[in-house]
Amino acid sequence: MLQRKQTVWTLLAAICAALTFNYSFYHGNVVVGQYGHELRYLTAWPHYVNGASGSLLITIVTLVLIVGAVWNIFNYKNRTRQFWITIGLIVLSLLNIFLYWRAMGDFQEGGMSLSAAFVLLVPVFLVLAARGIRKDEKLVKSADRLR
Repeated sequence: MLQRKQTVWTLLAAICAALTFNYSFYHGNVVVGQYGHELRYLTAWPHYVNGASGSLLITIVTLVLIVGAVWNIFNYKNRTRQFWITIGLIVLSLLNIFLYWRAMGDFQEGGMSLSAAFVLLVPVFLVLAARGIRKDEKLVKSADRLR
């Protein structure tokens, strides 16, 4: 049972993905009615409560990222499956960034929030976790050769 740094990286990725439900990725003005504008924040929630807006697809992808990352932590006995699930989560997190970028088109004007770093850090942490899983797999294979 080798669970070292990749557990921390995967847990940090899940925490950052969970924080996107509360903190905004983008903030700006949205056209409301014929002549009105309203300040809204782009979050992972798909409804317009307290000035937050989002997409249902962003919510689903973010939930799959969180559940997949937490489940992947407990999948330590099969490192090859854990590695491929991590690669899939990396692709999913890049899709999540693309969905956020595409949802920014709904805004008239605005800017990136400082908390956009949470969304951008998820693939970084998952890449670091994949590197740790690969290193552990190489360590186990080299130890098996020595026997």
